Amino acid sequence: MNYASQDLVNEHEAILFALKVLEEIADRVNEGKDVPPGDIIELIEFLKLFADKCHHGKEEGFYFPALESAGIPRANGPIGVMLSEHDAGRAFIKEMQNSVSEKISDIEGFVKAAQGYVGLLRSHIEKENTVLFPMGDAKLSESEHKELLNKFEEFEENVIGTGKHEELHKQLDEFNRKYLK
Repeated sequence: MNYASQDLVNEHEAILFALKVLEEIADRVNEGKDVPPGDIIELIEFLKLFADKCHHGKEEGFYFPALESAGIPRANGPIGVMLSEHDAGRAFIKEMQNSVSEKISDIEGFVKAAQGYVGLLRSHIEKENTVLFPMGDAKLSESEHKELLNKFEEFEENVIGTGKHEELHKQLDEFNRKYLK
């Protein structure tokens, strides 16, 4: 059976990779090394588009409501925790964005927000992969998973555009070449 959660787990891998890049950039900035502000802005835009708009959009628009319908609670439950963490991640992104323009105007603010975001998302992804997604896999039927996968694909095409997903992965490859190899 193809699980809708597997699509989300695959996206988590790309997000975790982007977090490695962000962590490396934040370390370099913290050490006073030269990092082009354009690279930081590009990475923030990647996170906004891929992690938040695309990935969190699928979760918030389709996956979490399907889990709620299957009996997994939102209020005082795992879905509510995930949603509040999505909001916290958006706040960190905004802080990073506010600290960088033509130059890094607030080094300490950028580094603190970047480190907070990396820690939050790593923990968040771990909870989804090991707790929430297995719960969903057990609760949702094969037809529900198939329907979710179709909705995910349609959402991707309508919200981020055809071919954009591949373009974003190429962007990650470039970041890998510049910062991790």
